[in-house]
Amino acid sequence: MNVRGAWGAILLAGALLAFASKAESVSELIARAEAARPEDRAVLYIEIAELQLKAADELYTAGKVQEAQAAIGDVAAYSEKAHDASLKSGKRLKNTEIAVRKMADKLRDIKRTLNFDDQAPVQEVVDRLEQLRTDLLAHMFGKGK
Repeated sequence: MNVRGAWGAILLAGALLAFASKAESVSELIARAEAARPEDRAVLYIEIAELQLKAADELYTAGKVQEAQAAIGDVAAYSEKAHDASLKSGKRLKNTEIAVRKMADKLRDIKRTLNFDDQAPVQEVVDRLEQLRTDLLAHMFGKGK
């Protein structure tokens, strides 16, 4: 093996190790979020909600409606936890609002692909996320400031 090939192999191995260390499971992220400082929890909870949203999209595509609805319930729950954490700490309000808005948009897109009977639970979560966004925006730009 020549020198160039050896360096290429080393770089590839390093990149794979870096990627593997970043790819945490949802359960590991949950444990990390619970142990994190209050001002860091919002970011972790949003990451969990985004992972669950991606999983729900894949589950709906695979036709596993019950599992997808459970994942969407997690999206709402962890978005709410991120909302609460950002309000409590006063940090990351804007980032949390933006992430919740993007997740609500993605859920609307998913809803349009579903059968009529499967759309109601998704719409309930969209409505909940919109309430969270409204609350965050009111806190950021309310008259009390």
